[in-house]
Amino acid sequence: MAVTGPRYILGPMLITFRTKAYADITMFGEVALTLIRLMGHSGSVPGAILAEDVPAALTRLRAAAAASPDALAPGPGQGEDAEEPPVTLSHRALPLIALLEAAARDGCNVMWDKD
Repeated sequence: MAVTGPRYILGPMLITFRTKAYADITMFGEVALTLIRLMGHSGSVPGAILAEDVPAALTRLRAAAAASPDALAPGPGQGEDAEEPPVTLSHRALPLIALLEAAARDGCNVMWDKD
């Protein structure tokens, strides 16, 4: 059976990370999901890390970024403009690492959801 009706072209999914200890951070979905998995989570959205689990997630993310510092981040912006250098996953992880550091320091939960 054919589907009729309007078709919507959706842009890339955005995921926003939130904690009371730091400003919100919004990332492209593919990059955010990769980072969520590197923290040891399933990649489900929405999701959260309890305050007591934040230090372990931070350690996992730092270790993954250090293990493959030249790995390219997935998603938009890779190879689209020959004049711009590609962005590595370890570079894209920096804002999330800062958010996790602040959450660990202040004992706050971290949550994420689609924007």
